[in-house]
Amino acid sequence: MSGQNLYIEYNSTFEKRPTIVFLHDSLGSVQLWRNLPSQLSEATQCNTLAYDRLGYGKSDPMQTHERPVNYMELEADVLNDLLTEMNIDQAILFGHSDGGTIALITAAKYPEKIKAVVCEAGHIFVEEVTLKGVYDAWDAYKTTNLAERLQKYHGDKVENLFKAWTETWTRDDYRSWNIEYLLKDIQCPLLFIQGESDEYGTLDQVEKTVTQVSGSAEKYIIPGIGHTPHKEVPEQVLIRAAEFINEKK
Repeated sequence: MSGQNLYIEYNSTFEKRPTIVFLHDSLGSVQLWRNLPSQLSEATQCNTLAYDRLGYGKSDPMQTHERPVNYMELEADVLNDLLTEMNIDQAILFGHSDGGTIALITAAKYPEKIKAVVCEAGHIFVEEVTLKGVYDAWDAYKTTNLAERLQKYHGDKVENLFKAWTETWTRDDYRSWNIEYLLKDIQCPLLFIQGESDEYGTLDQVEKTVTQVSGSAEKYIIPGIGHTPHKEVPEQVLIRAAEFINEKK
């Protein structure tokens, strides 16, 4: 992609079937999805595509940790280019956190390619609880072995990607970031999954998304669960996501 290499895992076993595209969170990677892509593929008879965004996992490093306010909108453009390059025109997006937001933006900007969206713990605006979560993560980075644990997946890119995430979200000019204006352009079916105890966002994120999209929208709120339902209750998320995809495909 534009001279910068992205690491991709693509399984195209099922001819003429949709492709579920997995979009990782702000510290995630292909590897960290574990076996969810293969399980969801099996449960829905869909192909799967997972990739590391630039600066993550096995992809090339980002050139700078400084990001523009619209960095996720730009990631949606990268995803659209990737889908075009791979001739994927029936994509079902499954995004977590930042990946969930990128899924929503892509569905709004490129509706002709997107069949459905599963948004898990995505954000459409900045909340105080989100900033508290980011500051807590920054503390953990400085005081625990978090950096070491992340190195297993991102190698020497960890410091850059961690700064890119924390410094962008806590910048003054990022407070006004908001993608609600795009939601009306989302025409495909949407499933929004969120843990009721998400430490990075309130249920306002869910309500304001499902009520403003133009297509059909469902929410799946899981009591007592935090920011990563697919890791905390993998079986529940797999079953609900498969059910949603099987109804829509």
